[in-house]
Amino acid sequence: MTSAEWEPKILVLATVACAYPGADAVGKAHLEYPTNVSILRVPSPVLFPEDFYLRAYSRGIDGVIIAACGSDCPYQGAYPRLARRVDRLVQKMKAGGLEIERMRITAICTVCTKAFLNEVNQMNEKLRKIGPVNRSTAATLWENSRQELLAGLPLLPEGARLRL
Repeated sequence: MTSAEWEPKILVLATVACAYPGADAVGKAHLEYPTNVSILRVPSPVLFPEDFYLRAYSRGIDGVIIAACGSDCPYQGAYPRLARRVDRLVQKMKAGGLEIERMRITAICTVCTKAFLNEVNQMNEKLRKIGPVNRSTAATLWENSRQELLAGLPLLPEGARLRL
């Protein structure tokens, strides 16, 4: 595939309370956004650990927009926790050689159709300039992140069973 044929893949994590209704309003208003955008409706993006994003990049997602409620989040303390998590992710991306421009966190309200379209179009333009994600680099970062996560989990004594 030539660079002229390449289309960036963008994943939008849109909160149920704010950003998803904003994205839905775009469709209801018969406005258009690029077809290379996939929207995932989530209760809160703070539920996704850093390795989720790295795995998405390793699987070919070129950019991620976290469209959250901002300080209006209905889950107490979720937005500051999300900001800290994204900061850690950005540090991992920098250290590992993955462009931090592939990640964006933004607040989108329930009626913010122009803001939603602006974010998606800006990410699209940015990704076209920097090109496809280096899946190999992302896979290495993802594996390192997984190992860090596993190293922090307590081990069960031999013969013990985890009950869910």
